Amino acid sequence: MELSPEEKKRIYEEEKARIEAREKIEREKLTAGAGAGTSTGLSPNIAGLLCYVAGWITGIIFFVLEQRNKFVRFHAAQSIVVFGIITVAGIILGLIPVVGVAFSSIIGIIGFIVWIIMIVKASSGEWYKLPWAGDVAEKIVASSGVTGEYSEPPPSEPTAESEAAAPTPPPTADSGKRIGDKIDAHFKGRSGRITASAFVIAWSIALLIFFNFFNQYVAYYHSETVDGITTWIRYPFFTEDINLWLPILTATLVITIIGHIILIILDRYMLREMIHIVINAFSLWTVLTLLTVFPFDFSVIPNPAAVDATYLGVRVFLIFISVVTGIALLVRAIKLIVNVVRGTASYEEHI
Repeated sequence: MELSPEEKKRIYEEEKARIEAREKIEREKLTAGAGAGTSTGLSPNIAGLLCYVAGWITGIIFFVLEQRNKFVRFHAAQSIVVFGIITVAGIILGLIPVVGVAFSSIIGIIGFIVWIIMIVKASSGEWYKLPWAGDVAEKIVASSGVTGEYSEPPPSEPTAESEAAAPTPPPTADSGKRIGDKIDAHFKGRSGRITASAFVIAWSIALLIFFNFFNQYVAYYHSETVDGITTWIRYPFFTEDINLWLPILTATLVITIIGHIILIILDRYMLREMIHIVINAFSLWTVLTLLTVFPFDFSVIPNPAAVDATYLGVRVFLIFISVVTGIALLVRAIKLIVNVVRGTASYEEHI
């Protein structure tokens, strides 16, 4: 039997209230009596977040200052291990001739992704262990001799305030299961969105570095052997006209990075839709500008047939990307308008 609009609205309000109550209880757990609390007087999740703010530097600071809370000490130790290794690896790889800068940049991108993930995990009060580094951090904390309590306490009895915040259970077992499934999907979906945004940020940083500093390596390579010594000669495909396109690409990538950082911090459905529309609009502008300027010189390829095929293939590819990006922009814009008209403004309504 189909539910009436009033029943649908009532179930949605109950689901929303239950999610808010769950979030409130989780926040209360974070600040509940975790042994003697923290040495710094900060809540465990805030102190855990600060362990990662400046990498291994703040990790050392909080590992020294915090002598009572194992949750904070674990994140401090993990910050020291992870970002200490990343810093050393970046310095060593940067000393390698020619390719050292590229390898160092890749290490930096990986470090940035890990930094974002760990800040989010620590701020949400999660005892999140990175592979290997988490085990090392736990051993460091265990061997430090500090006898504090974990900041994540065992499930506590519901307080009067949390009971008041929780709504009356739904009338049927089916609707109760449906609500539970939606709550689980809400939290699982957020983790997926954070991961996706982190990878988009990393990819955008990689493109930003490559096109601004290493675009000359997009080239035709020809080897010449003289007196038994083989030398590779590089003939770049990009012309000087690339400088007309690079500022637009840079602006698009910077906006993409900033936009996804905002989405990691503020996970709101309508905000995500609007930011994606802005990113798609800038992406379309970037591709159309590249197609118009077309800063390529494929005449360096010795085979005339390959030259013509490359020119045609690149143009067709850019036109295809323009069409796909334009359609995606149009669909998102229409979807946003429809959602505004319907008053759909949360992820739960799309589960």
